Amino acid sequence: MPAEIVDIDVAEARRRIDAGARLFDVREQGEWDEVHAPEATLVPMSELVDRWKEIDGGDEPAIIVCHSGGRSARVVAALEQSGVPAVNLVGGMVAWEQSGAPVVRDAQGEPRHEH
Repeated sequence: MPAEIVDIDVAEARRRIDAGARLFDVREQGEWDEVHAPEATLVPMSELVDRWKEIDGGDEPAIIVCHSGGRSARVVAALEQSGVPAVNLVGGMVAWEQSGAPVVRDAQGEPRHEH
């Protein structure tokens, strides 16, 4: 029996984060580097097989985000089938940014220097 995917919007995600839920970003490193939510933890979908046990929402289901909501929905289904409570952030980071929620951006075009 397929897992039922619960979709939440940005306002509900932010309410849950404020209440202690954790946000997991399943995009790839390059997408994360461009822009991400400051509260998010990166667990790329390509690494999910090895890292899915890191996803824990605490007392609330984990909130899963990607670029626009497609990959995160697939990840939520896989997590739910594995017994990990999770919800999908509808619209992904596109909706997050459009809502005015805080984001962290890489310095556009600036090379990164390691010291």
